[in-house]
Amino acid sequence: MITSPAWKGRKYAVLGLARSGRATVVALLAAGAQVTAWDEKSEARAPFEGRCDLRDPLEIDLTGFDGVVVSPGVPLNTHPIKPHADKYGVPVIGDIELFAQARGDLPPHKVVGITGTNGKSTTTALVHHILKEAGVPTTMGGNIGLPILEQEPLPEGGVYVLELSSFQIDLTFSLDCDVAVLLNVTPDHLDRYDGNFDAYAASKSRLFAMQTRGHNSIARFTDARSLGQFAEGSIASILEDVLANRGIAPSEQANWPSLQGPHNLENAAAAIEACDILGLSTEQIREALRTFPGLPHRMERVGERAGVLYVNDSKATNTAAAAPALAAFDKIHWIVGGRAKEPGLGECEPHMDRVTAAYTIGEAGDAFAEALAPHCAVSRCGTLEKAVELASQVARSGETVLLSPACASFDQFRDFEERGDRFRTLVRALADTGGMP
Repeated sequence: MITSPAWKGRKYAVLGLARSGRATVVALLAAGAQVTAWDEKSEARAPFEGRCDLRDPLEIDLTGFDGVVVSPGVPLNTHPIKPHADKYGVPVIGDIELFAQARGDLPPHKVVGITGTNGKSTTTALVHHILKEAGVPTTMGGNIGLPILEQEPLPEGGVYVLELSSFQIDLTFSLDCDVAVLLNVTPDHLDRYDGNFDAYAASKSRLFAMQTRGHNSIARFTDARSLGQFAEGSIASILEDVLANRGIAPSEQANWPSLQGPHNLENAAAAIEACDILGLSTEQIREALRTFPGLPHRMERVGERAGVLYVNDSKATNTAAAAPALAAFDKIHWIVGGRAKEPGLGECEPHMDRVTAAYTIGEAGDAFAEALAPHCAVSRCGTLEKAVELASQVARSGETVLLSPACASFDQFRDFEERGDRFRTLVRALADTGGMP
């Protein structure tokens, strides 16, 4: 695990004992900190009985505490923990801030931080893959993989690749990334920012503001111009210029099977620039782009039956995230719906010429059916099971059945992973399913 001697003897409260919370408590205790921990679920508290003070931070005097560590899932704009901690002058932080504090005691290393509304996970995994294929010690964490404090420190020369949500950045104050990447900013999670898009965008751009002179930042020109929160003396790269500057032609994307679609060309450009800054050669990068396996639930090709391709893009929980998948395929049988984050088709509308038929599911199914009716044939299926069954009967060889819901999953599933896993299971259960070519 990652710890810091700086935590020894200090007092922390940890609210929430899911994965990152558990790892945080273990790391703080190992470093000799005094820890008060709490979770509403008794089973989450059970492993720490006798190991730390189990009390709700909301119900205690926080005088003398050095920090309250909360999960990124805690909404700071509405949860009472923030005003309660403020009353005692105690900062509310996350595990990424603790990692930032621990960096001085780790072997010499670099950190790549990646944020953006869409594409974070793919780009983080891609940077990690390129580094790993080049023989660079690396790990990834943050909003992907294992909690960062649970991981073993990298040897000298290692690179930590962190996917960072705006919620994690809100809880971080001293993470000075050697390379910071902002992929894009489009409206999402605005409930956490009281409907204020500018506040959401400012949260994302704080990743740049925390950098020190001489470190590198990567962003699209339009975002860089509008956000304007780059640290003084940082070295900026414009995402749109990367491929031309690095000698990789856009046509080479045809050789990257898990990176199809215009959005993945942009994700790849960000990864190419980050790895070039870290000293990798163009040939090392080019080969790793070819071998990148992709991520589950992100334009994941899960099977082929009778010439019909089935693609799991369950991670697309808003229209901006679903639009790239629509742009990546032709003759699409689109499974769409769930708990909507926004009205209408949004950024998906320009790609309706690629949709042959749509199959709506979930709470937003009827609303999507009405919006889609002028563009294509629509079947109101209600459930994912019915949608897959009907689409498999209608789709013909050369066409694609695409689960890209453009909605959250919480109306019918625990999370987008469960939704994608269910889709994968349904596809594999289809009669005469064949393997991918």
